Amino acid sequence: MEETEGDPPTSAVLLDHCHFSQVIFNSVEKFYVPGGDVTCYYTLTQQFTPRRKDWIGIFRVGWKTTREYYTFMWVTLPVDPNNISTKQQEVQFKAYYLPKDDEYYQFCYVDQDGVVRGASIPFQFRPENEEDILVVTTQGEVEEIEQHNNELRKENQELKDSCVSLQKQNSDMQAELQKKQEELETLKSINKKLEQKVKEQKDSWETELLQLKEQNQKMSSENAKMGVRVDQLQAQLSTQEKEMEKLVQEAQDKTEQLECLKKENGQLFLSLMEQRKHQQKLEKTMEELKQQEAIATKKQQELTACLSLEGYMGGSLQKEGIGPTLRPLPMRTLSLTLQGPRNKKTAVEEQLVQEVDLLRAKDQNFDLSKRLSEDKMICTVLQREKERLEGENDLLKRDNIRLMSYMGLDFDSLPFQAPTSDQGGAGQNPGLVFGNPYSGIQESSAPSLRSIKKCPTCKSNLADDVFDHISQLQPIQTLSLNCPICDKSFSPNEEQIFEDHVFCHSL
Repeated sequence: MEETEGDPPTSAVLLDHCHFSQVIFNSVEKFYVPGGDVTCYYTLTQQFTPRRKDWIGIFRVGWKTTREYYTFMWVTLPVDPNNISTKQQEVQFKAYYLPKDDEYYQFCYVDQDGVVRGASIPFQFRPENEEDILVVTTQGEVEEIEQHNNELRKENQELKDSCVSLQKQNSDMQAELQKKQEELETLKSINKKLEQKVKEQKDSWETELLQLKEQNQKMSSENAKMGVRVDQLQAQLSTQEKEMEKLVQEAQDKTEQLECLKKENGQLFLSLMEQRKHQQKLEKTMEELKQQEAIATKKQQELTACLSLEGYMGGSLQKEGIGPTLRPLPMRTLSLTLQGPRNKKTAVEEQLVQEVDLLRAKDQNFDLSKRLSEDKMICTVLQREKERLEGENDLLKRDNIRLMSYMGLDFDSLPFQAPTSDQGGAGQNPGLVFGNPYSGIQESSAPSLRSIKKCPTCKSNLADDVFDHISQLQPIQTLSLNCPICDKSFSPNEEQIFEDHVFCHSL
């Protein structure tokens, strides 16, 4: 057998499992002349759909499987499978690949699964002039041929009957096969879905496996990092423990040093107290020396005055011719007499000043720091006291302004100042109009019986000074109510306001 291209898809499927009615071959000749191309015409039925790997082969009659093809050609897929005109197809076999003997052959359509879908009637490859040969036979041979023909007819009839039964069986088998194929297709679709699910599941498992591997790697790396970190922390811990031990030792040393410093501080404090006592003694000595210096200075002035007086009198006596009765002291003796105590005082003063400066230089830092802290504390206390007094002053000013606005008075238009009390020691604040309003209320809350008098207008209690002032200013009027202190007038129906106004003057 010869092939035009690559081997077509074949199978070992037997003839009983083939479907010869799905592809029908048309215009098949009884014989074809050798040396020429052969065109094969075929029609695709509705039950069959061609595929890309389908092919048509030339088989010798009596073949058993699709592997026994002599030659083949690939089929051409129709452009529109639903169109009737495209169902008519053809394929051409080249003369070079055709058989050279006179055996019977047939066309077979084989799909890409290797299953036969259609077969043609048998044909031969022989010249045309073979039918014109005259065959001469005898009568006996004719009878034998007729007898053989009769036998062949009977055998042909039997074959036809068996062929009908086989065709019926074939149709039944085809129907059953169609059902099996449908079931197979269903199973294939189910299998395909299951394979898809298995593939998806496998992909998901692989993805999860990769993720788990990555997580494992990350955990391993993190574990390694944590191990390194733990080692570092342990090293740091050991270092910190050593440092802690050093710090504890240093703290103990510092505590011992602090105790020593406290002892030294106590000793220094004692020495400072002794130096202060010595300084006080030196200051007292300094004061005594200053007093002695003042006395010496006074005596020197007296001596100087006496000397000047003696010189004046001696001159006057010489002018009158009277000899001096008193001889003046030599100046050098006097100066030595005066300079002796002064030199002694100066040396002692210089020694004392040096000692005082030395003591002050030693105690300067301590005194300055102590004074600075005391000054800061005093400044803070004074600042707080100042703020408190300013707040109280603001409250008193507000109360004073409120009372004055209630009385309708102005500070500059008041006719008199509040009298001061001789009893009690301290006088009232002159900055307030009528003194402290709170102290006035306290003093007026419990007056004596002799100091309370009735107002002639409203019969309310008034102080003695207010009542006397009212009596001196004006008599009682019945038509209008005039304030005896500020001369403010009120109408008779404003009696309550007038009483409140006069009562405010008594506060």
